[in-house]
Amino acid sequence: MPETTFSYRLKQAMSESDLKQVDLVRMASEQGQKLGKSQVSQYLSGRTVPRAGLMAFLASALGVSEDWLSGAEPEQAPTSTTAQATHERGTGMRTFNKSSKLDNVLYDVRGPVVDEANRMEEDGTQVLKLNIGNPAPFGFRTPDEVVYDMRNQLTDCEGYSASKGLFSARKAIMQYDQIKGLPNVGMNDIYTGNGVSELINLCMSALLDSGDEILIPSPDYPLWTACATLAGGVAVHYACDEAADWNPDLDDIRAKVSPRTKAIVIINPNNPTGAVYPRDVLEGIVRIARENQLMIFSDEIYDRLCMDDVKHVSIASLAPDLFCVTFNGLSKSHMIAGFRIGWMSLSGNKRAARDYIDGLNMLSNMRICSNVPAQAIVQTALGGYQSVNDYIVPGGRVYDQREFVYPGTL
Repeated sequence: MPETTFSYRLKQAMSESDLKQVDLVRMASEQGQKLGKSQVSQYLSGRTVPRAGLMAFLASALGVSEDWLSGAEPEQAPTSTTAQATHERGTGMRTFNKSSKLDNVLYDVRGPVVDEANRMEEDGTQVLKLNIGNPAPFGFRTPDEVVYDMRNQLTDCEGYSASKGLFSARKAIMQYDQIKGLPNVGMNDIYTGNGVSELINLCMSALLDSGDEILIPSPDYPLWTACATLAGGVAVHYACDEAADWNPDLDDIRAKVSPRTKAIVIINPNNPTGAVYPRDVLEGIVRIARENQLMIFSDEIYDRLCMDDVKHVSIASLAPDLFCVTFNGLSKSHMIAGFRIGWMSLSGNKRAARDYIDGLNMLSNMRICSNVPAQAIVQTALGGYQSVNDYIVPGGRVYDQREFVYPGTL
């Protein structure tokens, strides 16, 4: 395919020229060309190719011919092969390239944009960083009780915990899941992690073989697509419709299910759109999953930040007959992003996922355990006074900032 050939050669030429995405964007701006970081990302992922004008610019900037870059000219011997051969003759330096597994992996919230921001800071520019949802730099503080409890338990957290986590943490999570209506979740169905991010990576690695497909919302939190791709799977993006309050397009989901589809991901409340999916939409997704015997992954890290009396519904509570994995944590609700504590809960038809659960257990055991001091405060955080509720009502900081920013974007 031309897109695949072009993306491969673009990566090769960028590597040879030691140029990053931000370098190409800057060079294009200097030459009056319109080229955005998202466009470069699309080119590198093989999803599209540039039009003639941009193709000419890229070829010139990278010092290659248009015909070669576009795929019209036959491939040349890869540089890495040449370097290896030279090394074997003892006349040059051996070079080491990153794994080809990373070719289509993108994580732009901490990629070229941040590289450019860091460069700007080094030049003296003050940069307001909104890329990773980090509450601490903006003055959001961890509840005092949580900090005190972690401090008082530090001497008891010097060793490893069980791979899935401390009893007290998993017990509190299980009780929270019961309140949310998740069916048949027991202590052994809960895994703590160094944030939800680690657990997403673990789940994708345990599930996907080369070519397996997984449905992921668009727009998505990019870690889902990155982890699915790194695991060898194919991320198939379904549309979330801006005209329908950013709710998932059920017809689009149904149309994109194939014999290779293993699972569907939902992010609810959604990052980045902010949508909280109503019950009827969730029931529609469950019907599609049921019809096609799909696993459901539900990222619910923002479930305690719903405003305007909107009630969050966990999709697992609507699907007791399907195998579901529900993700949650304390980074946002308790303003402790740096502590790195998240969890996942297995519910529903676990009999259908016995072998997959064995894989989860293997990978969970391999990383020994998650951050033990952070596990130690889960019980306090989930069971004590929920200070987050003060932020999301009129007069609360999150609510008032939403009211200030959001109307101005309409």
